[in-house]
Amino acid sequence: MGQHLLSYAYWCFDVAGEMEYHERPASFRQARLNPFDRGEEEEGGPPGGKTPSRDELRPELFSSKSRNQSLDRAMDLGLAEDHFSRPVGSFVASDIEQLKMAIEECKRLILELPEHSERQKDTVVKLIHLRLKLQELKDPEEDEPNLRVLLEHRFSKEKSKSVKQTCDKCSTIIWGLIQTWYTCTGCYYRCHSKCLNLINKPCVRSKVSHQSEYELSICPEIGLDRQDYRCAECRMPVSLRGVPSEARQCDYTGQYYCSTCHWNDTAVIPARVIHNWEFEPRKVCRSSMRYLALMIPRPVLKLREVNPLLFNFVEELVEIRKLRQDILLMKPYFITCKEALEARLLLQLHDRQHFVENNDMYSLQDLIDISSGRLSCSLTEIHTTFAKHIKLDCDRCQAKGFVCELCKEGDILFPFDSHTSVCHDCSAVFHRDCFYDNSTTCPKCARMTERKYDDPPDPKDK
Repeated sequence: MGQHLLSYAYWCFDVAGEMEYHERPASFRQARLNPFDRGEEEEGGPPGGKTPSRDELRPELFSSKSRNQSLDRAMDLGLAEDHFSRPVGSFVASDIEQLKMAIEECKRLILELPEHSERQKDTVVKLIHLRLKLQELKDPEEDEPNLRVLLEHRFSKEKSKSVKQTCDKCSTIIWGLIQTWYTCTGCYYRCHSKCLNLINKPCVRSKVSHQSEYELSICPEIGLDRQDYRCAECRMPVSLRGVPSEARQCDYTGQYYCSTCHWNDTAVIPARVIHNWEFEPRKVCRSSMRYLALMIPRPVLKLREVNPLLFNFVEELVEIRKLRQDILLMKPYFITCKEALEARLLLQLHDRQHFVENNDMYSLQDLIDISSGRLSCSLTEIHTTFAKHIKLDCDRCQAKGFVCELCKEGDILFPFDSHTSVCHDCSAVFHRDCFYDNSTTCPKCARMTERKYDDPPDPKDK
């Protein structure tokens, strides 16, 4: 909370610094209209009930005594008048106007007081409190629902007051201390409560649910002329010159967006990964960033169909494919082993469930982890754990091993061993050298064929 107040103080002081010095005499001349200069009027006004002229007022306003009185009244801001308590009922327009006038007075005093003085710091603090109060009046929190459903968004009211966020609708800062804000539980779209009814973008998660696939063309640009020189999302006029708004290209869709819909966020582009094995983040629009973030763990990339030549140039992909094939061969052992089910060995791949279902589908996160080397390390460790259970720890799984029927020598063989070959018809396991050196057919397949023809026909079949 202290960091928020400090940043807010810097912002308030920057706003105060924007005042032009030539406007100060006008502010002094209007001092009689300021709510903090009502002391004489409340005491009965000047002697004789006659309002002094401008020439008569000028020496008083610029005198040191009057300035000190004005500073004292400003420094007492919030003490004589109750600006910081929540009143009963709604505020009228005059209350907001008085706060605005008080804010302007504080801004003027900040410029007048000596720089870095204690009185200037105190005035900045008072300016912060006044602005907070003004914002509270403009954006009340009462009767705000905890859940709102708009355009398939499921907005949930946030209770965090210390996290600094940016509204995705108006692109301004969300001050959690004083403003109510919502987050979509599906696509994490954030906005002020006052911006909810202005949202025109549907939830990205609905698109992920109905159309779970990537754009696999690299930056499919169509040109600003095809977009009628308008933002592809909100249709605001854009141009490359930045007038009226800068046109920013999304590397994923290839289209151009305004600065409100494109914040120069970066993301890894799936098309560049599949075709070029390139993982450098590129600039994307806000909607593409959310879509890619939701799609990144989904196994929707079939590399054998999209780019089969990738396995010839990326050795890590070949290694991962072999590990995945071995895990699929180990799976029948685990689903029939009581000890493996109790130990929940297959749940070690709970975050990559597709690894125990097939060996050709990949998610974008899989490819990113393959490139960084993280997936190879973790999957090799899991493969070692699985193999140790089958070959050493579990007697039931060991009993399901094979003996090479061609040489009838050596240890017990398993289909996931690196020096074995598996018959595609009967799934029998042999030494690789024995299997390829033997010109005859598989012994097990031969027995099954012979048994099929030697068995007498069943009389019931007649």
